[in-house]
Amino acid sequence: MIEDAHTMPVLYLSHGAPPLADDPVWPGQLAAWSASLPKPAAVLMVSAHWEDAPVALGATATVPLVYDFWGFPQHYYEVRYAAPGAPALAEQVRKLLRGPGTAVQEVPERGLDHGAYVPLVEMYPDADVPVLQMSLPTLDPRALLDLGRKLAPLRDEGVLIVGSGFFTHNLRALTGDGSVHPVMAEFDEWGREALAAADIDALLDFENKAPAPHLAHPRTEHFAPLFVALGAGESELSAPRTVIDDFWRGLAKRSIQLG
Repeated sequence: MIEDAHTMPVLYLSHGAPPLADDPVWPGQLAAWSASLPKPAAVLMVSAHWEDAPVALGATATVPLVYDFWGFPQHYYEVRYAAPGAPALAEQVRKLLRGPGTAVQEVPERGLDHGAYVPLVEMYPDADVPVLQMSLPTLDPRALLDLGRKLAPLRDEGVLIVGSGFFTHNLRALTGDGSVHPVMAEFDEWGREALAAADIDALLDFENKAPAPHLAHPRTEHFAPLFVALGAGESELSAPRTVIDDFWRGLAKRSIQLG
């Protein structure tokens, strides 16, 4: 155990594309959110932008970022975030996840992708918190819930577990005037109600229970990190707290805290 470690909450946040960092509201929302939390001993980040099975652990030393986007202005490729690596956290994750029939990959050259570093730049701008990124090994909600459960003991070691996705994610629904397509609004409202009611069964079955799920999420990788967060924060499922609940260019930024 880390001496004097806080039991950390668990977050699911909507990280956005790189231009979200230029939004007049979102950076301040994330800065205020992180300021309200105990400072973590380390961050374990599960981003929608890294799918690999079996579970893979990224760099445990400071390596270059992964600019996994195309066609943006040059300044987005000049962002730097030299957070310390987290080798001790990686070892803890290995111990929690390894077992009969379960492997953990090491990908030591893989840096943080934009689903990880874009929000962290706003939350911990001094890059003084060690960060480890872990892959999404599947998009199956129940398997991800179980993965989150296995990771939950890290919270007592002062580790902030963050699922980074987007509460709705259909790039065809992006707008330039701030309007919101009814499908995005309806899915977001359904999700708000399911979270408020702690209706985990409905959330797990969102592809059948939510309104127009395949329009809100043509592919579900941006919703998937929510289930890692719900598993890691299972003891607080009765009281998830929405911290950010507005929209960016028509997509729902709903972001929650457990604990």
